[in-house]
Amino acid sequence: MFDDRPLSDWLPITAKEVEARGWEELDVILISGDSYVDHPAFGTAVIGRILESEGLRIAIVPQPNWQDDLRDFKKLGKPRLFFGVTSGCMDSMVNHYTAARRRRSTDAYTAGGEAGFRPDYATTVYTKALKKLFPDVPVLIGGIEASLRRVTHYDYWEDKLFPNILTMSGADMLVYGMGELPLREIVRLLKRGVPFENLTTIPQTAVLTPRHEELPVNKNWEDFILSSHERCLRDKRSYAANFKHIEQESNKVNARRLIQGVGDHNLIVNPPYPPMSEEQIDSSFDLPYTRLPHPKYKKRGSIPAYEMIRFSVNMHRGCFGGCSFCTISAHQGKFIASRSEESILKEVDKVTKMPDFKGYISDLGGPSANMYRMKGKVQEICDRCVSPSCIHPVICSNLDTSHKPMTELYRKVDAHPEVKKAFVGSGIRYDLLVDSYNKNNDGSLDEYMEQVVTCHISGRLKVAPEHTSDNTLRVMRKPSFKHFHEFKKKYDYYNKKHGLDQPLIPYFISSHPGSQAEDMANLAAETKDMGFKLEQVQDFTPTPMTVATVIYHTGLHPYTLKPVYTAKSEKEKKKQHMFFFWHKRENHQQIRDQLKSLGREDLIEKLIGDKKKYQKQEAIKTRSKGREKFNSRRQKKRRKK
Repeated sequence: MFDDRPLSDWLPITAKEVEARGWEELDVILISGDSYVDHPAFGTAVIGRILESEGLRIAIVPQPNWQDDLRDFKKLGKPRLFFGVTSGCMDSMVNHYTAARRRRSTDAYTAGGEAGFRPDYATTVYTKALKKLFPDVPVLIGGIEASLRRVTHYDYWEDKLFPNILTMSGADMLVYGMGELPLREIVRLLKRGVPFENLTTIPQTAVLTPRHEELPVNKNWEDFILSSHERCLRDKRSYAANFKHIEQESNKVNARRLIQGVGDHNLIVNPPYPPMSEEQIDSSFDLPYTRLPHPKYKKRGSIPAYEMIRFSVNMHRGCFGGCSFCTISAHQGKFIASRSEESILKEVDKVTKMPDFKGYISDLGGPSANMYRMKGKVQEICDRCVSPSCIHPVICSNLDTSHKPMTELYRKVDAHPEVKKAFVGSGIRYDLLVDSYNKNNDGSLDEYMEQVVTCHISGRLKVAPEHTSDNTLRVMRKPSFKHFHEFKKKYDYYNKKHGLDQPLIPYFISSHPGSQAEDMANLAAETKDMGFKLEQVQDFTPTPMTVATVIYHTGLHPYTLKPVYTAKSEKEKKKQHMFFFWHKRENHQQIRDQLKSLGREDLIEKLIGDKKKYQKQEAIKTRSKGREKFNSRRQKKRRKK
């Protein structure tokens, strides 16, 4: 994992490393909940390299101890401009807890995979520590935890509504989404001498201002007033109604500024920047990353999340799927920002020169692997669009869904002399690859699919239909399961054509809003008929800033304000999850009982395959009950005598 590069190739993380550079003062100190990996897939490294490219002196404090005298927060002194704080690549609560709220025993973003190196609600804990030690130094928060908690939000782990994270943490500013563009603007203004507290109209940031003060002026922006935090606490309907506007404004080209009252302050969420241009996103990925963990972790062991992406290349950002349970569009946006071929191939070349590279690129992808270079054909139509998804309930007729650029790029990567195989490990949107759903097919779909099947699958292909019930899929913003049948047929055809045996592994979610126990029974029966024994399954986990989480908390769909059923109790969830594992004998009796209570005895034989045994058991039960009644009557007669 490590090589013999000089320590100065990494951003400094200790006072000794800062001194070795001859620096007497730092401009910005970044505090992160992750171990420090200098790789473009790790946000702290990206932000550090962006700030470095602006000529600033940067250092990182990875995973500071928050339980002692806070010496880790003090060890590098006070920065000249500000502290930057992030929980890391994941929301710390998702990182720490399962869907059943059980504490995880490992942490994929920590050296050695050890748990316990970051606190719950890490962004808030770190910020409060800094404000206690350095009350006069601005704190800028960012990353996914801050981004998804930028307004009033439901917290699954405390089972209540929280105010925005600025209010909770005491931070001075929040950058949401991918932070390169707002950060460069912040630095530009600070270099010009603008005080930090005056940076109130930078796109893609959020700040708090006293309610009695006038709102900062930007003549180009319209305002939209959300229901206050206090009203959301009183009225779930108001909270649900808020979300529709928050999601729409997060995914518009020309968005409105959002204002939400909270206590004595107004939360101001400025509109996002337009999607990054090819030149802008290339400049971020082309920075001088070592692509390696900091050498301090040599003795502590590998970092599991890094091992997963070590030899991977990210081709684009954003996802226009808009799935109601997914946070990608809330953080990265629905518009795709694609890198140039030149930048991608340059990174591929870097990967081939990494220590221990054996010729295999683990992933050529993105949030959804097959969205590279996809965008609106007529930009003016996209400029007016308010839809959170470009492919639900149907694929937008203005969306260019050509897979040709990807097919050509894959072939160029395959042609690299040091690359034996380049896999597509990111999730593929199968619905974009079938004619029944993608009416915008330009003739490139079959060529792409054959290329992937023959050259880019590592043993098996994972896709995410998520459910089989049309009602549930509509809530999920996913296509009807009938399109998955068509995809499987095409996938099997190409495997057979080339003499390959590469299983298809579908992902499914139980207990998602809209899913009933009977829907899960049907899911189990239909997927069994297709030859699947399900492996990639999970219970729905409510995370901030998703439609599904709003439904979970309020019972209402934020776009219609109509009721939607959601399994919430452990008993309800267990009943749904159990159907995934019909093939385990220990579940058979519970499945029988459950199906009987649902009036779906017809599925017992289908799922468990023992109709005769079931009928025999039912007959024994009936005879036993008959004997009990007979004996009871006899005893009553005896007592009367």
